[in-house]
Amino acid sequence: MGSFFETGTALRMAPRGDEPRSADRLRLHYTVERRLADRLRAATSAEERREIFSSMYEELFKLVPDHPRLLKGKLQQERTQGIDWDMAQLGRFLKPGCTFLEIGAGDCELSVRVAQRGAAQVYAVDICDQTRAPLPANVTLVLSHGSDIDVPEGSVDVAFSDQLMEHLHPEDAMAQLGAVHRALKPGGVYVCITPNRLYGPSDISAYFDDVARGFHLREYTVFEVRKVLREAGFSRVQAYIGARGYFMRFPIALLEGFERLLDSMPAKLRRRLSDNKLMRALLGVRVAAIK
Repeated sequence: MGSFFETGTALRMAPRGDEPRSADRLRLHYTVERRLADRLRAATSAEERREIFSSMYEELFKLVPDHPRLLKGKLQQERTQGIDWDMAQLGRFLKPGCTFLEIGAGDCELSVRVAQRGAAQVYAVDICDQTRAPLPANVTLVLSHGSDIDVPEGSVDVAFSDQLMEHLHPEDAMAQLGAVHRALKPGGVYVCITPNRLYGPSDISAYFDDVARGFHLREYTVFEVRKVLREAGFSRVQAYIGARGYFMRFPIALLEGFERLLDSMPAKLRRRLSDNKLMRALLGVRVAAIK
């Protein structure tokens, strides 16, 4: 953990060891991202949010040219590693001949990997086409307005998203969960990975705030994710813990009890205890919701 300072626009945590940018560059990133995110939070309709979302990343990257997502070499290495870990998480659910749905597919590299591992049909859903090469015959790119998922109802065995739910407005998140539920077959599973707000914030806000105020429109606990999944119609929710490709099922009641304990602590103490690799492996929200 870094050293803490006053909140506001002053750093509350010194830059991490893997963060090459100065305090001033981090402050600029935070200011721009928070301004854009505040517009999204204030939007009163899904249509207005879609319009803002369609251009906000372009505006962010224009104003913050040293944004980490623009470091292509580092990003590709992290992307390949992330796909390996996602496949490790998904391995217990994927069966030969299954139908797979990825929400927020991006470059579709994970969807292609699943297709190569024996899926009969793969739907890769995103708001724009970011593919780098022609897709295999059993992978279909499905363009979305944000929360809609235009695939045949009741056709999907396994749905998946990683680091997506936190970027959605809460109203859009509920609409998307309803669409995922409709897409799944009875007994189908939705594997959802998202950062836990108790060790967060996990966006640029981490250097300045106790809660996410950037492009993470809402961060969740395991308890909160389970609650919204049940509201969307899922019959039960399983929790998993682990990291770096090693995952195991864990009693969800124990995780939620530990979350309640952490949530009762002052923010600075909670963050000091929970923002480390071991606690992230335990608390990172990795759930499988069954229809």
